[in-house]
Amino acid sequence: MKQQAGFTLIELIMVIVILGLLSAVALPQFVDLTGEAETASTEGIAGALSSAATINYAVKKAGNAAAVTVDNCDDGAALLQGGLDADYGITTAAFAAADPEGTVNTACVVTHTASGTIANFTAIKVN
Repeated sequence: MKQQAGFTLIELIMVIVILGLLSAVALPQFVDLTGEAETASTEGIAGALSSAATINYAVKKAGNAAAVTVDNCDDGAALLQGGLDADYGITTAAFAAADPEGTVNTACVVTHTASGTIANFTAIKVN
């Protein structure tokens, strides 16, 4: 009788399954997504601030007294429900001159203080 050499198909499949499980458990240990998460959250805050500034401007133009006065970039934090989280800061910037329609926009910067990640948003002056 001839002696069989090698592995059976079942043994090979089990080795592949075990390697797959080990890699699924070990991979998160080596992949650090903290930087990407901080960048995404900072950009999300900047987007929220930009949207809030636009809505606040529209509310003011509609004659609603509930509009928040915005004189500089720091005032943008008051536009967010609950305010700006302590992990973020807004760089103060002076507003530029008004355009022909009387609108005053300026580019502001929001910073994640722990990582230094920055994102830009546009603030609209409301008096």
